[in-house]
Amino acid sequence: MNELEKCMAGEYYDCHDKVFLEFKENARRLLKEYHALEYGQKEEKTGILKRLFGGIGTNVSVGQPFVCDYGRNIYIGNNVSVNMNCTFVDCNKIIIGDNVLIASNVQLYTAAHPVMLDERLTPGWSLESEQYFCRTYALPIKIGSGCWLGGGVIVLPGVTIGDGTVIGAGSVVTKDIPANSLAVGNPCRVIRKINGEK
Repeated sequence: MNELEKCMAGEYYDCHDKVFLEFKENARRLLKEYHALEYGQKEEKTGILKRLFGGIGTNVSVGQPFVCDYGRNIYIGNNVSVNMNCTFVDCNKIIIGDNVLIASNVQLYTAAHPVMLDERLTPGWSLESEQYFCRTYALPIKIGSGCWLGGGVIVLPGVTIGDGTVIGAGSVVTKDIPANSLAVGNPCRVIRKINGEK
């Protein structure tokens, strides 16, 4: 497998491979154009987002500033509002359904490193080598339709949030949250069912 295939499969990959550097360069260029636009230039903003993201529905707004890694791995449905100062580290796919609210300062992280130091360091690494010193892998994030992520929510790699779920402000979502749940905290936990679910 090449480095991109390894990345998308959730395996260790070289995040400094040429292909990823090209993705980042393209994303930075498009984001620079995006941030130069005035608030009311909605058509121009949508045009850039269509070039930046892997897929985007209708009636989508992304507040400024906005930061992402590659852009190409972000897929957004219809009627989605992403408020200002959000960060999407889209080394793997970030899939957002329809009718979703994402508040200010939300961070979605698909990239991670091993917890154990001996696993985190790249085998055989030295100052003289051109390798990156630590191992990286990335897992997809999925946010279902009808979700609302409150201000400052952090979602970690590999997490799926079910349809209709609300994540309270400041929560750190470390594992999957089922549909139609109100969940809060660090780590984020379901406190009750909503939307008629019991």
